[in-house]
Order: sequence, then structure tokens, then C-alpha cells
Amino acid sequence: MNTITSKKADGHNAAAKTLFDTVNIAGLPLKNRIVMAPLTRSRATRDGLVGPMVAEYYAQRADAGLIISEATNISPRAIGYAYTPGIYTDAQVQSWSLVTEAVHKKGGLIVCQLWHVGRISHPSLQPNGDLPLAPSAVKPEGQAFTYDGFVPHVTPRAIEIDEIPAIIEEYRHAAQCAKDAGFDGVEIHAANGYLLDQFLRDGTNKRQDAYGGSIENRTRLLEEVAQAVVGVWGADKVGVRLAPTSTRNDIDDSNPKPLFTHVVRQMNALGLAYIHIVEGITGGPRDVEGGFDLQATLAPLFDGVYMANNGYDKALADSVLKRGFVDVIAFGRPFISNPDLVERLRHNAALAQPDQATMYGGGAEGYIDYPVLYPTGPRAAS
Repeated sequence: MNTITSKKADGHNAAAKTLFDTVNIAGLPLKNRIVMAPLTRSRATRDGLVGPMVAEYYAQRADAGLIISEATNISPRAIGYAYTPGIYTDAQVQSWSLVTEAVHKKGGLIVCQLWHVGRISHPSLQPNGDLPLAPSAVKPEGQAFTYDGFVPHVTPRAIEIDEIPAIIEEYRHAAQCAKDAGFDGVEIHAANGYLLDQFLRDGTNKRQDAYGGSIENRTRLLEEVAQAVVGVWGADKVGVRLAPTSTRNDIDDSNPKPLFTHVVRQMNALGLAYIHIVEGITGGPRDVEGGFDLQATLAPLFDGVYMANNGYDKALADSVLKRGFVDVIAFGRPFISNPDLVERLRHNAALAQPDQATMYGGGAEGYIDYPVLYPTGPRAAS
């Protein structure tokens, strides 16, 4: 097995990369290049607590080189979906400690994805029934998943400039809570049309102050949040998730290429451990009209690890690793129904398909009861 310390991908030694190499993301020694992507499953309590069932779910998947937790709310105002977890109270920290301990006992590594949904929420999910917050009062299309089912989104309230320091502090506090809970690092969620992505895009950011207008202004909040989180963890334990060409949650930008090249340069200047790039439309097609070659454009701008995500199977992962720009591959939906995904990929075994009816909410069914191919343990490599 090869052991490779990742650096800026330039195509050199590309043939040496396989999914099953060990690889270092800063100080984290990953046992393979397979990452479990963040997957919302809505198994938390109304207080944002996770329990022993969640700990078992993640421990079952600890063969991944790295686990990124499901998106985790940084504050009460960050919430946009029913039954999603938080990382801002002492009780939430204690509950997540069960998860990190279970993963570590299985030899795994897990980072916490820090999440603020911004406008993708509903007053029934907000403190005091308030309007959701956003960079500008631009109503999203679609529906919110509330405790009463799906309801239409509303027009959010634009954040006042003097409220922004408090939001940055919420990210810093959540980062500290994640550290207290025993996570191995954190990922800042700046993708998929949520708050930080809403500030980045000119389709949702209509501000006329220091946080709107130019690319430099629209990227200011993400940079300040990243600086705050790095202040807690150090840059080598922080990653960021971006989705430059995705339109998920009614998000868009008139010219994403210069925007996201600027963002990646910013994150590189901060020394972040990795960029986690959703390629194409989140959960949808990889090729989009007006898109650009994300790997060839962004990887050379970043000295850390490039993590690729969206619609990967083993064949695509192998071909992308050989190309040389990508360091690790994040798999999402396959991990839901294949807790032993690493072994299945290793042996080219068939993958089980997830049950859509048990994807969100509920109990153990469709969560921790998916079978493994080799119940007595990993099969020897052939």
C-alpha cells in the first residue's frame, strides 16, 4: 500500500494514487482516500441532540479514511430542517461525544460540518417565530421541512451589518464546541445555497455595504468566519465545502468562475487543510450549462487537499485520481446503504441501494440495519 502526503495536485505521480492509499490531510493520517460525505438523516431530537443510535451509525462507517458529520447547526437561528443536530449547547456537545468516541474506538476519524442555513428555513423553526436571516430579502423557491411537514419558504429578513459579528461568533463558538466534543477537525459549510453561499452569490446577495457588491465584499463573511474557526482549531484542522456550479436551494451567480477562484485563493492564504468541492449540481448532474473544469481550475490554486464530490462510483474515482488534480473522493448516498462501502469498493462488489422511504427521520430501520457483505470482518485483499 502506498503512503502519500498530499500536496498541490499537478499531475505528477498521478499513477501512484489509488482509492486505497493512506494519505495525510495535514495532521490527520487517513487510512484510505475514501471520505464519507455529510449526509442529513434527521435522526436528532428537537433539542438537536444525537444518541446511541447515531453513534452506532457513524461507527459502522468508520472504515472510511475520514467521516464528515451530517450538517450540524451552529445556533438556534441556523436551523432550517426538522430533527437536525446542533453543536452549540453543553448537552449537544455531550451527545456528540458519544459519536466521536465510538468512531475513534473503530479507528476512524471524524470532522464536524458547521452549518447555518440562512434563508432556507421557516419561521416555525426559528426562535420566537422570527423570519429566517439572509444577506438580502430574496425569497427562495421550494419548501422547508418543518415539524408539521413541508411548507413553502418565506421571504427572509436581511441581516443588519451590526448583526454580522454575532454570526461570526456563533461559528467560533460552534467550532469550540466541536473541539470539546472530540471531533478531529471541522468543515465550514459554504455550499448548496445555505447562508455563506448566499453571501457569495450575486443572485442572493444584493447588499450595498461591505458584504455585498464586489467579489471581495461578497466573500468577506466566509473569510471572516474561516479566520474565526482557524483561531479555535488551527488552519490544518479546518476544511471548507464549496459548490461553485450548483443551483441547489435556488442559488445562482452570474459569473461563478472568478468568484470561486477568488474564494479558493482566500482559503489557501489561510492555510486550510482541504477544499471540499461539489462538482456540478448537488445530488444531480455533474455537467452543467455554463460550468467550467473545477479540478483543473481550482486545484492548482490550493496547496492543501482537493476533495471531490458528487455522483462518484469506483470507476469515476479511479479515473479522476489518475488525472492528478484530486486527492480524496467523497461518497455520499452509497454510504447510506453500504456501511462497508470501503470493502465493497475494494473488491468491486455490488452496492446496495438506499430505501428512499427511510432516508429522513424515523428510527433504526434504513439507518443502522443495512447488512454488510462480510459480517465476520474485512475479506483479505485478492
